[in-house]
Amino acid sequence: MTATEPAVDIIELGTAFCTAKIVLSAVELGLFTELAGGPATEDELRARLGLHARAAGEFFDALVALGLLVRDGTRYRNSAVAAAQLVRGPDYQGGFLEGANYILYPAWAQLTTALRTGQAQVPGTAADAVADPRAQLGYLAMQDALSGPLADDLAGALDWSKYNTMADIGGARGNMVSLMLTAFPHLHGHVFDQPANEGPFSDHMRLRGVSDRAGFTGGDLFRDPFPRADVLVIGHVLADFSLNERISLVFKAFEAVKPGGALLVYDPMTDLERPVRDASVAGLHMLLMTEGGQAYPVVECQQWLQDAGFADVTSTRIGRGNAVVIGRKE
Repeated sequence: MTATEPAVDIIELGTAFCTAKIVLSAVELGLFTELAGGPATEDELRARLGLHARAAGEFFDALVALGLLVRDGTRYRNSAVAAAQLVRGPDYQGGFLEGANYILYPAWAQLTTALRTGQAQVPGTAADAVADPRAQLGYLAMQDALSGPLADDLAGALDWSKYNTMADIGGARGNMVSLMLTAFPHLHGHVFDQPANEGPFSDHMRLRGVSDRAGFTGGDLFRDPFPRADVLVIGHVLADFSLNERISLVFKAFEAVKPGGALLVYDPMTDLERPVRDASVAGLHMLLMTEGGQAYPVVECQQWLQDAGFADVTSTRIGRGNAVVIGRKE
């Protein structure tokens, strides 16, 4: 190892799945929601969660070591971060972790096979994921957890006072739209997604208190026209598809953006000069979960927007390995 190389604990790196599964199991058991009512002893938690005595203490103490629980004497309570994000309610961030536990964790066990074959390891499509009501709620919660933390970045990416309307293409049940409408009371928003998501969209807009400024259009990304708006947002969508499909969606977006408007694309994009861990991991997600999706470089996305006719194309790194690329329609 040279002086410039970071120290790497190979054993810790190779067994990181153990830590992940401890967290995923805690979410699956509803442990943090259970503790929202107040601290509890090991015996009390075992009884409530239906756990065996053999290793429950080690399980709870591992969560203490990970910073998700706090132990005061013989009683456990949620840490601040667990109380804020992992207790079921309006701010619950565990939806993505629930999906990761049931879908991603088993799929990643097949990574070697996927690398050898280039084939997805999870059968079905996004349409299949929303066909069953129970599966749909989990799928939509995962989408919310991915988009929500990036809302502040998108809010700062443009001078939104110049625009009156936005449309989120592939916006699921409209979580990003709801957050943008809350941040900018003058703005009207629209979501374009699978028709099956219209009901959850309406429920979510009512919950967020923005129903009077939000609309929904159900359709197919490749067959149906996008709603026209001053600003189109395509987030966590292009990486799901092949190169030609991505380019076609960008060109289609150009037609829907009103003159003087803009297109915002955000995804876990890679960097040709320097590997971005979160973007690379997201690219492997695409290998495991989709037929043709993968992460792509920021510079390629910029070129797609320029080829489609957008001017003044810029890019900015935002959270969780994502980048946002913005093009303006003159």
